Amino acid sequence: MKYGLSEHQIGEIIHILSIYPEIEEAILFGSRATGTFKKASDIDLVINGKKVDGALAAKLKEHLEDETHLPFFFDVIAYPSITAESLKKQIHDYGIVLYHQARK
Repeated sequence: MKYGLSEHQIGEIIHILSIYPEIEEAILFGSRATGTFKKASDIDLVINGKKVDGALAAKLKEHLEDETHLPFFFDVIAYPSITAESLKKQIHDYGIVLYHQARK
């Protein structure tokens, strides 16, 4: 189980990410990316794309938490809205690309 998630759970997350054409990339960060997670740790995701904003991040969080059977809480952040350089560095250094939109 990568990142404390089954292949089925990862597949479900990727499927949901693919529903949103605005999302060009999603990166797993935080404890699940660094391997310091616990069973009940949340899933930290940062989404990126030309049309990604905080409203889309909130909508995705709601979708992942309320419309799936995934037993996790999600923390979803829009990369363009990040102002803390330390968070950008953490994502760059330890983040794992979970989803990358196929070019059309």
